Amino acid sequence: MGVGEIIALAVVVLLVIIVAVKTVLVVPQSQAAVIERLGKFRNVAEPGLNFLVPFLDRIRARIDLREQVVSFPPQPVITQDNLTVSIDTVVYFQVTDPRSAVYEISNYIVGVEQLTTTTLRNVVGGMSLEETLTSRDVINNQLRGVLDQETGRWGIRVARVELKAIDPPPSIQDSMEKQMRADREKRAMILTAEGERESAIKTAEGQKQAAILAAEGQKQAAILAAEAERQSSILRAQGERAGRYLRAQGEAKAIEKLFAAVKRSKPTPELLAYQYLQTLPEMAKGDANKVWVVPSDLNKALEGFARSLGVKGEDGVFRYEPPQEEPPAVKPEDEEESIKDWFDTSTTPEVAEAVKAAEAVAQKEVPGPGTIGGTGALRSPAAPGQLPQSGGERGEPQQG
Repeated sequence: MGVGEIIALAVVVLLVIIVAVKTVLVVPQSQAAVIERLGKFRNVAEPGLNFLVPFLDRIRARIDLREQVVSFPPQPVITQDNLTVSIDTVVYFQVTDPRSAVYEISNYIVGVEQLTTTTLRNVVGGMSLEETLTSRDVINNQLRGVLDQETGRWGIRVARVELKAIDPPPSIQDSMEKQMRADREKRAMILTAEGERESAIKTAEGQKQAAILAAEGQKQAAILAAEAERQSSILRAQGERAGRYLRAQGEAKAIEKLFAAVKRSKPTPELLAYQYLQTLPEMAKGDANKVWVVPSDLNKALEGFARSLGVKGEDGVFRYEPPQEEPPAVKPEDEEESIKDWFDTSTTPEVAEAVKAAEAVAQKEVPGPGTIGGTGALRSPAAPGQLPQSGGERGEPQQG
């Protein structure tokens, strides 16, 4: 093969390669290619394998069909109250018509940026600073509506517009911080006052309830104390009445017994005189008795006493006859029906319960057999119904 043939073969291979390159077009997924033939729009190549006419067709532009996020630099915007704020915006958009995005506008990203800036100034210019700071959603919705409507003829769909930051002037920021601090302090003072008020109300309610309960307790205690005092007074009066009655009966019986004993002993006047003389010194032992005199008619007095008590015997001496047998003693409550309740020693149920409780407490407090008590002495357990003795360490009964 000659040199000319080799060159011709190389030219053919090169032409084949050039034709293959110019003819085959592979478009990636989520992209589109705008194809022109001799400078005129031919079609939009879809993702995949496409064929071109060599030296006639060419790719005008490749368009990304995915949703794009573009962040624009801060823009100074004047509000309705003549305050300049700096606003950062972020636009989320997607190309839906590659032909319009290429032929309807030279640079759709710059167009979206400028349209966003002008629309933002129009929207914020009708709001005050406070409204601007508190109406982000309103501003976002208005911007999205205007941008989506205006960019539709460019083959672009605006999905969302967000305000990243709204920065007021430094002086306004200082004033706003002071205002917010004052508002927080105001709310804190209000909440503190509300808490103190609620606490005072609750405390007053608690004190009221406590006072009511204390008054009720004092009332019940006073009633019970008065009732106990009344019952105690009644019982003491009944006991004193029965005691006086029994003492009177005892004195009467003692006098009767003494008189009967005197009768049975049959004393003579001489014995009575002797007893009288022995009693006189006892009568004179008082501090107020300084002098005592024996009456001259002592014998006559004794004789009269003997005559009244005795019977004159054969020898002329008065002697006493033995008394008759006395009837058996009768209880006072059996003699009179009206005084029977004076000697009722039965205990009321309330007092009986109190006594039982006291006995139970005493049995718990008294040490067991063979134990040492609080004073160091060996004590025995108290019998049921009997309080432990405290009068003597050796078991002597208490006086009184």
